[in-house]
Amino acid sequence: MTDHHLAATPDTVHWGRFWSELPPVLRVAPGDRVTIQTFSGRPAVLPTEGSGMHVDPAHREILEAGLPGQAHLLTGPVAIDGAQPGDVLKITIEKIELGADWGYNLVRPTAGTLPGEFPASAEALSLIAIDRAARICRLPWGTTLPLAPFFGVMGVAPPPEWGEITSIQPRLHGGNLDLKLLTEGATLYLPVHAEGALFSCGDGHGCQGDGEVCITALETALTGTFRFDLLKAGEHAINLPRAETEEDLISMGFHASLDVALQIALRQMIAQIRERTALTETEAYQLCSLAADFAITQSVNQEKGVHGRLRKTILLPG
Repeated sequence: MTDHHLAATPDTVHWGRFWSELPPVLRVAPGDRVTIQTFSGRPAVLPTEGSGMHVDPAHREILEAGLPGQAHLLTGPVAIDGAQPGDVLKITIEKIELGADWGYNLVRPTAGTLPGEFPASAEALSLIAIDRAARICRLPWGTTLPLAPFFGVMGVAPPPEWGEITSIQPRLHGGNLDLKLLTEGATLYLPVHAEGALFSCGDGHGCQGDGEVCITALETALTGTFRFDLLKAGEHAINLPRAETEEDLISMGFHASLDVALQIALRQMIAQIRERTALTETEAYQLCSLAADFAITQSVNQEKGVHGRLRKTILLPG
């Protein structure tokens, strides 16, 4: 295993896109570990002088570079040697560090779960102080929340025939998953569609509720340490992202319809149960109804997300 560090600079970041032709900024071997720095936010959301909040000079340098694009600021892509279409990229999230003493939450009046119901006003942007030592944030009205940081966007290149796509929607390559279970210690599995896989990440969240209903979480800078392992085609095959924690199996479904997203997440959980047990499809379906929990991951990214959770211990014999 080799350890690498990928700092966020104008040469290593890109705005809001996944593409099989995007040149990698780092190439690593399977089994290597990479610490990746990310920032969140354009100039309009940065704290002002005298606020007591610190903006990293590297963040300002990226913004001053005037890079093209929209949506999320992503660091990468990282190419994994030997990754080919049909393989599975196993991403172990070993560590997540808070990268700033501030974050923000923004209400976009024409977006979110209640579009058109809230006015565009200065109060729609909230700058939120982060206490990194205590791992809490303090909201402007006084509420204190515990932090559970995770990356809202983690993804690989989509199929080449898709061309360049935005980072806004979660799809079969991963992307804007916004799944708060993908914290330190979790493992994400992504199907590979292009040579090298081409992993990028960003959209750091200090905390988020399931649904992310106003379209943003606690958007902040994060630095993550990831180990990349390669599961070769023929031995492993998946067609959608999936994940696991020490305790749970996690399935995901994405669609413009929440009903369809739930059906996809359910089918994916049935498939995972059958891979690990001798249960029939009907028995796995029954088990999901008895023991699996399904929740709305996010309802604001056009392709909505639903995730399922099932305790691994339920699948143990006896």
